[in-house]
Amino acid sequence: MKLFTFSRLAFCVLCGALLFPSFASAGWVTQTSGTTNPLWSVHFPVDTQTGYAVGYVGTILKTTDGGAAWVSQTSGTANYLTSVHFPVDAQTGYAAGMGGTILKTTDGGAVWDSLNSGTTVWLYAVHFPLDTLTGYAVGGWGTILKATDGGANWVPQASGTTNSLHSVHFPLSAATGYVVGSFGTILKTTNGGTTWDSLTTGITNFLMSVHFPVDASTGYAVGDSGTILKTTNGGANWVVQSSGTTYYLLSVHFPVDPSTGYAVGMGGTVLKTTDGGANWLSQTSGISIGLMSVHFPLDATTGYAVGSNGTILKTTDGGVGVEETTGVRGQRLEVRITATPNPFTSFATLPGHESERFSLYDISGRKVGTYRGDRVGEGLGPGVYFLRQEGKDSEPLRIVKIR
Repeated sequence: MKLFTFSRLAFCVLCGALLFPSFASAGWVTQTSGTTNPLWSVHFPVDTQTGYAVGYVGTILKTTDGGAAWVSQTSGTANYLTSVHFPVDAQTGYAAGMGGTILKTTDGGAVWDSLNSGTTVWLYAVHFPLDTLTGYAVGGWGTILKATDGGANWVPQASGTTNSLHSVHFPLSAATGYVVGSFGTILKTTNGGTTWDSLTTGITNFLMSVHFPVDASTGYAVGDSGTILKTTNGGANWVVQSSGTTYYLLSVHFPVDPSTGYAVGMGGTVLKTTDGGANWLSQTSGISIGLMSVHFPLDATTGYAVGSNGTILKTTDGGVGVEETTGVRGQRLEVRITATPNPFTSFATLPGHESERFSLYDISGRKVGTYRGDRVGEGLGPGVYFLRQEGKDSEPLRIVKIR
């Protein structure tokens, strides 16, 4: 598969200023959703082809071709939907939202039936850990509901808090799970919600999303002011990670392991880590409006994000696509870091930055090394790499080693 498309080298003189070439790659690509309604949640149950997105005034969208086309479904409600989850396949799924709304489909969304949640509070998230029978919904005023019969009956659980609860995740079973919410709230149960214990986070920021990738020990939570928390001991301790942003983060997802994950939020923010959150790198989303949800169905390469104004983004390269340009502002030439030679066979040099240090990443977003600017890429195999100056929030520079 061809990942990168390079423009031809072109020079022209315009108003006495020299214009340089532009190089582009895929990264995050906007899809046509067919709506301008805000979208709050996206989920692809079993593959990268069939998925669902939900949002404002009962909006439900479905794709069966990897997002090339999104078809509107009839939800039967005008309430805001903020969560969608299909536990085991693309046929039986649930959506939850404003006014205690819980919807269920058993035919891939051809029909959505309204379930009696027994509450009118806003339900922000719904999650069925292992099957279509046992699931949880959380919402305002510390609400936690549990169903064991596919949603026919929802039983309130004692959360021990009146804070709004925004996200719920049970990693391996219907017994051990986590909920996050307002004012730094994190709750944990090990007995299917019979009791919920409050965990100490040391923060008062609102937490909007929680995810434990492979077990009940290592997990992440994100929230306002760029907050990212990590635990490696089942929530006994939570460590604040440096996100590099102050934007509200609304969703976090680690597709296959605790090392590589994504977080999205306001201002079109997309962050990625490949080292368990030690470093979070900003990716170019191409938008400046809010992203509410991110999901990678099978691996860390192909994923989707949804947000305001009906926005749906897709990446097939782990979001690493960048656009490298040099140009002009008025009569003044903008200068950015360049590599020479590029492509190269042995190593590249960064003129004017020979003594500075740079991090190098492969096309999956994995960090492959740190180099001085006078010998970048030395010892690496052939391939396409991306260079970022350490300690600075600079746009990555694409370099190519040809042998």
